[in-house]
Amino acid sequence: MKRRSFVKSSVLGGAAAVALPAISNAMDINANTTTEYYELRVYNLKNEAQQKLVEDYLQNAAIPALNRAGVKHVGVFTEMKPTGQTRVLVLTAYNGIAHFSSVSNSLENDAAYRSKGAAYLNAPATQPAYERIESSLLKAFPHFPALTTPEKKTRIFELRQYQSASEAAGKKKIEMFNDQGEIDIFKRLGFNPVFWGETIVGPQRPNLTYMVTFNDLDDKAAHWKEFGSDTQWQEISAVPDRADALLVSKITSTLLVPTPYSQI
Repeated sequence: MKRRSFVKSSVLGGAAAVALPAISNAMDINANTTTEYYELRVYNLKNEAQQKLVEDYLQNAAIPALNRAGVKHVGVFTEMKPTGQTRVLVLTAYNGIAHFSSVSNSLENDAAYRSKGAAYLNAPATQPAYERIESSLLKAFPHFPALTTPEKKTRIFELRQYQSASEAAGKKKIEMFNDQGEIDIFKRLGFNPVFWGETIVGPQRPNLTYMVTFNDLDDKAAHWKEFGSDTQWQEISAVPDRADALLVSKITSTLLVPTPYSQI
């Protein structure tokens, strides 16, 4: 079943790569900041052969090359409950916009990457490595400026996206996470958050995306029930201009499991 996905065959997404000069001009890429940027991509696949080709590329070529280029964390996930062939989701953390910009050149000059990734990089049109890829570039929230890797154990990940009807509404929702204590509630209640990010380039904007983790489905249900009844959350969300009905037009939730070689 065809589904929308993220990025072209190189590590940098086409749309993100085109938009990068404008982003770089709008932001001081030489500024002394620790705010991370994330590339989130989804590979849309039609069969197990494509999945194997993509995963072999990620495990043996892309991730080692990204690590050599200074990327510490690359998460690779499959869907817990796929409809048809699972999608493969990849989350790559960069230590700044300049780092994101430099990685493409690093890969182009990495002979080991080109050699080990040849089957994927040079896949013929008659037997493509994937059906389609889309990519989003996200900027970490100020109150959660760097990705946090959870303890290595069996767990499930939930990737959530909040879409807003306008940029103003989206910024207001981000303020709730950063300035009104919403992120702190997630941390206090043990959601083990991995990242929060505002989508700078990508589909379905304006939106924010974040990832939390659980031991299993029962643990997930218990945590969200506790969140909904939390006194601090009820106080924050009770303010009239912060109501979800005003700030969030759509919520998507995708349950994921990490691959054995995922670094997140």
